[in-house]
Amino acid sequence: MQRKRFAIFSRGLALVLSLMLVLCVQVAFADRPLKLLAIGNSFSEDAIEQNLFELAAAAGHQMVIGNMYIGGCSLERHWGNAQSNKPDYDYRKIGIDGKMTRTANYTLDKALRDEQWDYVSLQQVSQLSGMYSSFQPHLDSLIAYVRARVPATTKLIWHVTWAYAQNSTHGGFANYDRNQDKMYRAIVEGAQRLKKENAQFSLFVPVGTAIQNARTSFVGDHLNRDGFHLDLVLGRYTAACTWFECLFGTKVVGNRYAPKGLNKAQKAVAQWAAHLAVELPFECSPVYIVNTATKVSADGLVEKK
Repeated sequence: MQRKRFAIFSRGLALVLSLMLVLCVQVAFADRPLKLLAIGNSFSEDAIEQNLFELAAAAGHQMVIGNMYIGGCSLERHWGNAQSNKPDYDYRKIGIDGKMTRTANYTLDKALRDEQWDYVSLQQVSQLSGMYSSFQPHLDSLIAYVRARVPATTKLIWHVTWAYAQNSTHGGFANYDRNQDKMYRAIVEGAQRLKKENAQFSLFVPVGTAIQNARTSFVGDHLNRDGFHLDLVLGRYTAACTWFECLFGTKVVGNRYAPKGLNKAQKAVAQWAAHLAVELPFECSPVYIVNTATKVSADGLVEKK
């Protein structure tokens, strides 16, 4: 009888210990920070170096964010740097504590090996972002280079960037006949073609569509600070909201974080523009938000208090 009781106790104890182990693994996995590295330029600086960490934290997520920065860097230049292992980058890294460090003269090889990255993001320089013929052969070569230096579980992201403001004086705007809608359509059509022809990308982050969505609101075409880089507050926040929803699969609408300088209506525009872009990444969706002290209803419309 005692042996039988002992056997039952042992089996029960083993089951409890197994359940505790599973729970510990699940908790550890849930607490593990999501690690993102962008191989980019000033447009990745606009999109992920501010607000994204804070949006994630507000939703209970931890992040490590890296940005391999060279202003105006194209896929061709990134690939050239990779081939020669050129220490050409300013490596900006936001650690789990939310603090950014900057290291000059960094190489792609070193950055790719710096963390066990969950995601690595690629993008084309803005003036060529809607010119699909400019992507290759540099993109495929760069993908192979990245794949050889990161875990097999690392996923690739294509950062779908934004069209310039209609009044932009950027020289590259001439590639699209200085027409914002034409540039936007070229960018998303290039992304659609890439999605169809290249199975390497797990995510397409449609920041360009989010910005275009926001332009349909009362904000209008005022999301850039110089005609092509994003406005430091609303523009950058809209981009970060898009990244957040894509990375975590959580609707950004209702996230309590917003940077200083935004009113409730502007926050609503950014969050809804991002959410609608994730829902329909390759087409512009109107954002119906009223610029007043209001409460946002469930469908994204605004009701007076």
